[in-house]
Amino acid sequence: MAIEIKLADYSNPRHGADLIAVLRAYANDVMGGGEDLSDYAQQNLIASLAQQPGAFTVLAYVDGKPAGLANCFTGFSTFACKSLINIHDFAVVAEYRGRQLSQLLLDRVEQIARERDCCKVTLEVLQGNTVAQNAYRKHGFEGYELPGGQGHALFWEKKLA
Repeated sequence: MAIEIKLADYSNPRHGADLIAVLRAYANDVMGGGEDLSDYAQQNLIASLAQQPGAFTVLAYVDGKPAGLANCFTGFSTFACKSLINIHDFAVVAEYRGRQLSQLLLDRVEQIARERDCCKVTLEVLQGNTVAQNAYRKHGFEGYELPGGQGHALFWEKKLA
């Protein structure tokens, strides 16, 4: 079993097709919402990512087949006055789970964050996704909370029509 971890080149048609394939597998999974990407997203995502400053994708391959990804965006921490990396999408295709791909993807994202002198790497995880939580904990992630008993941070959204 040959594993490769690559930084995607959004101008490379194969990388684009592989990114869409993995993201579709994730979207169709219950942890991704159980609904396929829209035709619009499938047709426009790669060009749109290429236009986003600070966007990058790390792809995982097993024996040359797309097996996982981390779609990341550069943000900024005002308190640290430094950039940060947010992992917006993180997925390993079901048939490739249990092969430590998540750790290899997280290693590469962290390497990029350190190269860019970022203060942290952030991500969101569903409360019921204990497998992902365990993978993130193994890599050193933890829930965010301030001292003083104010509780854990919550991720909220307001969808716009």
